[in-house]
Amino acid sequence: MRLLPSASLTLALMLSAPAFAQDGASDDDVHTGDAIVVTAPYVRSLDILGNVSVVEGDELARDIRGQIGDTLTRQPGVSATSFSPGASRPVLRGFSGERVKILTDGIGSIDASNTSADHAVTIDPLTVERVEILRGPAVLLFGSQAIGGAVNLFDRRIPRKVPADHVHVDAIGGYATAANDRNIGSSIDVALSPQIVAHVDGSWRKTGDTRSGGFVYAPDIRGDLLHLAEHAIEDGHADEAAELTAQANKRGKIDNTQSETWTAGGGLSLINDGGQLGISIGYFDTDYGVPDRPDTAHDHGGEDEEGGHDHGEGPVTIGMKQWRADLRGEVELGDGFFDKLRIRAGFADYKHTEFEGEEVGTIFTNQGVESRIELAQNDRGGWRGASGVQYSHRDFNAVGEEAFVPRNLTDQFALFTLQEYTAGPLGLEAAARYEKTSVRAQTVGFDRDFDSFSGALGVTYDIFEGAKFGISASRAVRAPSAEELLSNGPHIATQSFEVGDPNLKRESNWGAEASFKLKSDAFNLSLTGYSNWFDNFIYSAATGAEEDELPVFQYFQRDARVYGFEAEASARLAQIGGFNIVGDVTADMTRAKIKGAGLDRNVPRIPPLRVLGGLEAQSERLDARVEVEWTDDQARVAQFETPTDGFTLVNASLSWRPLPDARHLTLSLSANNIFDVEARRHASFTKDYVPLAGRDFRLTARASF
Repeated sequence: MRLLPSASLTLALMLSAPAFAQDGASDDDVHTGDAIVVTAPYVRSLDILGNVSVVEGDELARDIRGQIGDTLTRQPGVSATSFSPGASRPVLRGFSGERVKILTDGIGSIDASNTSADHAVTIDPLTVERVEILRGPAVLLFGSQAIGGAVNLFDRRIPRKVPADHVHVDAIGGYATAANDRNIGSSIDVALSPQIVAHVDGSWRKTGDTRSGGFVYAPDIRGDLLHLAEHAIEDGHADEAAELTAQANKRGKIDNTQSETWTAGGGLSLINDGGQLGISIGYFDTDYGVPDRPDTAHDHGGEDEEGGHDHGEGPVTIGMKQWRADLRGEVELGDGFFDKLRIRAGFADYKHTEFEGEEVGTIFTNQGVESRIELAQNDRGGWRGASGVQYSHRDFNAVGEEAFVPRNLTDQFALFTLQEYTAGPLGLEAAARYEKTSVRAQTVGFDRDFDSFSGALGVTYDIFEGAKFGISASRAVRAPSAEELLSNGPHIATQSFEVGDPNLKRESNWGAEASFKLKSDAFNLSLTGYSNWFDNFIYSAATGAEEDELPVFQYFQRDARVYGFEAEASARLAQIGGFNIVGDVTADMTRAKIKGAGLDRNVPRIPPLRVLGGLEAQSERLDARVEVEWTDDQARVAQFETPTDGFTLVNASLSWRPLPDARHLTLSLSANNIFDVEARRHASFTKDYVPLAGRDFRLTARASF
């Protein structure tokens, strides 16, 4: 990944409508040596309150997976929930769920992926042309749910510009061996007139069960199964002992990890000198398996030898559908105090069904709307900024014998502003957000309102040309979600009994962040350190108890501290023939502790230290890369949480652009986990029985005409 000249330019994007999110950026990822520019025309140096990574073009095509979480794990500070290949959400700086916002063109995904790790994100990466990973205190301008960061995905569903040749086509397709993954996606933009552009897109992906490297089950589960086998032999059950031993030693295929996804969408835009106005409609449909944790509690002498919770016959699968409509508008306001007015809105009707074999278990529905109106200011002697309002409504319901949360309504209204002042080498930035949240569940008589205020202040100083140092402080407050407040029941897909707390208070934290960025023609460096001190930190943890023969996971609230660092560096090492030899390294670490009341415990599912280094030969037509990713053991575990062994992955890739215009076609061949090692992500609820894929060869073709 190429380092940004000014990571803070993201804040321009966060406060702007995504209509101009790619102003100044090329449409295609070509190795020209130019930096990626994420910018809006009214903000110059927002590199203190925000920090951004950009994934697009050939890099996105190389890393693309079925879910956005697994697509982004090579980026600094990013892990993934990796619940299953069909459901994986990003984990940023150790945060996930309600603390990480997934955005489509600046508006929430309006699905149920934030409510539980087994729920997929309703965005197919095959239709995405650009991903921006936003970290730091200023992402709170997207909402208090972005306290850990935000992932903003851009497609062309609402066109941003008129195609130069009247028609523009993008397509991507590929095959991967580890899961027999077949995929294809494409989009077409057509200029119906000099000012009107129409768009259509679609995608399809189908996979079989994923093949792992090493054992399918982690050491603790294997030990339990082998122990049961010993008891079975003692009791004279030789056949059962052989079955348990074979299960403990299972390698290769991870059962019930298949998936099939397809999407379709279209949009229309009016674009002229006065601004833009566009609408779109899209459909997302996916079916995927949820792997089952093996039963390690057999009762050899009882009548029920199966043990565990009776969930019906057959494996658990999820069928998910979403209809979505979006609007984006921008009006040029001239040379007065305000520069532009931007409007962004989205509506979605979401439903997913959890099947137990052929039997319907639980049905989840979510109807939601989200909208933003923003006013961007013209530059007045070094002073720029933007302000706006945001509103969201969510109607969430679960129906079935294992509906673990009652029907609930959540409304949120917010006011926000971001201001910047630049005087020579010194820059000042300030952001503020007021938020009012209402959570209601009539069936259980629940009705609570939460008022919160968040703010951030940053200072940046240009040490010399290309070198910048900055420091920021922030105060962020988040209202508890309906799931954290109201959960109370078995959840089949997560194989747990989930318990909320209706008396939870607002979660708040003080944050501090310092960064140093250095950019030159031959070397780029970015170092960021951060720390957060939480009051009333909300987290879910195992209690050691069982309910309905399922482990109980309960939401608690304690003080906590979260701190860590992210580092990126890249350097041009040599030039050999027509190739630039570039080396790069990425490292990140997060630590998180529960504090107060005599407690000193680890927060569950925090990723360990990770270092990734790569060596790449780049030319206009051909790129070759080899990289090594080392992940440390994670022994800093919460109560009733198992440790995770570290691993080392070796990957290689080759990208070839055969046409005279190198932008038009890229053919990529990559080999991931070349040595077929056993690897597990500690951030995953299912890490002990859903390891990462083993050796995987991927062939991808990407075209743009």
